[in-house]
Amino acid sequence: MPDKMSFRTYSWRVMAPLAGALLLSACDPGRVYEENVDLKSPAGDPYVWDVQQRPSFTFTIADTAARYNIYFNVRNASGYGFYNLYLKHTLTGPGNRPVGQPLLHQMVLMNPKTGEPLGAGAGDIFDHQFLALPHQRFAQAGEYQLTLEQYMRQNQLPGIMAVGVRVAKDTK
Repeated sequence: MPDKMSFRTYSWRVMAPLAGALLLSACDPGRVYEENVDLKSPAGDPYVWDVQQRPSFTFTIADTAARYNIYFNVRNASGYGFYNLYLKHTLTGPGNRPVGQPLLHQMVLMNPKTGEPLGAGAGDIFDHQFLALPHQRFAQAGEYQLTLEQYMRQNQLPGIMAVGVRVAKDTK
C-alpha cells in the first residue's frame, strides 16, 4: 500500500470495481439475449411503426437441454391510438429453417375501458414486456432469428416507439 494513501481509500479503490462487476453480473443471470429497436416511418418520422418495417433479432442458443422464455418488449407513447397491438412473429433456426408456424399475438397496452396506460412508465412513455413464447425448447444449437411485424389495420402506427426481444433461460 502506498505511504500517502489511507487504508480506507485503498480498500475503496480495490473493492469498488469488484463490487460493481459483481452487481452487474447478478442483475440478470438468466438473460441470454435482449435487444430493442427504435422505430420510425419511411419518411423519417420518429415513433411510427410502418407495416413494411420488420425488425429481426438474431440470438445464439448453446444449451439445447434448457428451456427458454421469449418476451416481446414494446415501448409506446400514451398518445398511441389503440388499446392493443397485434404483431406476428416468425422464428427461423440454424440453416434458415422455420421453427414452428408464424404466430399472431395480441398485447394489451392500455385498459380497454378507461384508456389508462398499462406497463411501467413515467410521463407519457410506457414500457411493456410480454411473455410470448414460454418454456421454449430449441432442438439445435446455433443462431436463431426472430422477426416481428405489426399486424394492425393501418399501415403506420404512430405512438409505437420501439420493439424488442428478450430471451431468458426458464428457471422453473
